[in-house]
Amino acid sequence: MVLNYIWVAFFLVGFVVAMIKLLNGDLSIFPAIVDSIHSMAKVSVEIALGLIGVMALWLGIMKIGENGGAINFLTRIVSPFFRRLFPEIPKDHPAMGSMVMNFAANMLGLDNAATPLGLKAMNQLQELNPNKDTASNAQIMFLVLNTSGLTIIPVSVIALRVANGAANPTDIFIPILVATFFSTIVGLVVVSLMQRINLLHPIVISYIAGGTALIGGMLWYFRNLDQKWAPTREKLMTELTELKALGVEATAEQSKRIEEITQAIPGPMGEQSQFLGSFIILGIIISFITLAMIRRVNVYESFVEGAKEGFQVAIKIIPYLVAMLVAIGVFRASGAMQYLMNGFRAVFSPLGDSRWVDSLPVALMKPLSGSGARGAAVDAMQTFGVDSFVGTLACTMQGSTETTFYTLAVYFGSVGVVRTRYTIVAGLAADIAGIIGAIVVAYIFFGAR
Repeated sequence: MVLNYIWVAFFLVGFVVAMIKLLNGDLSIFPAIVDSIHSMAKVSVEIALGLIGVMALWLGIMKIGENGGAINFLTRIVSPFFRRLFPEIPKDHPAMGSMVMNFAANMLGLDNAATPLGLKAMNQLQELNPNKDTASNAQIMFLVLNTSGLTIIPVSVIALRVANGAANPTDIFIPILVATFFSTIVGLVVVSLMQRINLLHPIVISYIAGGTALIGGMLWYFRNLDQKWAPTREKLMTELTELKALGVEATAEQSKRIEEITQAIPGPMGEQSQFLGSFIILGIIISFITLAMIRRVNVYESFVEGAKEGFQVAIKIIPYLVAMLVAIGVFRASGAMQYLMNGFRAVFSPLGDSRWVDSLPVALMKPLSGSGARGAAVDAMQTFGVDSFVGTLACTMQGSTETTFYTLAVYFGSVGVVRTRYTIVAGLAADIAGIIGAIVVAYIFFGAR
């Protein structure tokens, strides 16, 4: 219902702003809006079709991991930690396995594959719930951790960047990992305080400390790497500015140099983070296939089975993508988006670099609708460039949190829970932490763009 109001508001506000411009003598505003409607409808379908191959690939890989036992292996790794977070769930209850598989799918960025597992887990948790119309502690913890969106491989975001022609589609790998880690930690702490779960237990501390040490170590290493590269980058950017000032007068050799400098500016941090992301992604694929072969699983048939689901998922999002991109196109073409962003920029500009404001539509839409946030992220990439700072930050925000309101409505609605207690508060706290984390880490990794 909320998304319905937002969608209608895009059109109505855009129309009102366009009428004001018309009264001020701007006769081109309505043709511009109509052109934007048709352009965004075309772009939506092109992007959705571009997603088919990537979604089919990763849902196929996920099915191999499931049939080959990789998901069960993940379950065994995290079960000691989960037993402390969900004390109400019996040790061998099937809900534990369903939750771990759901989290695993989310961590691999396979949102649509995770939903059926999540609904299954919610129904199993409902069997243990003594008050059927009220969310249990276990259900709240499960949903907040689910909506915090901890992601190891942001498949859907990588797919969007591939579809939009990104030079390095996986360069948002580490930034999203860091941002979602912040989101998950905040969500975990908020719920644990409300449920009086002892996060100081040695097992819990060991898992959290291990994750924190890994994330902190990665940030420290890459930050130091970038600081050492900073003087060289400044020289390259000065040279790049001088070359770009030549415009059409630049020679072929100078144009080639511009391209070389542009690729070199990210430096060792960009190069190594891209390598790490690609290495881990390929390592997971090989591990899933190897384990499946050891267990005599028909790897090819498993992949095809999952890939079919990927094709269906990509086709299903077309109506949602068209709806949201067209609405955003009207809002932007009318000038309403610019007015809104100028308002935010006026507030935050005195505080420093305010480029992040242009990616705010993604942050504002993500708690309400995954398709809406996806549309906003695509719009940012189309408008500012897929490899621009705003484009990469929008993608980082897209992968840093979940669709809190949508997820709560679907999951609780599936079991008839109407009293959600503090779930929304805890979920939004995690969302805010994820967005702030996305902004901070994007400046660290992409601030020079």
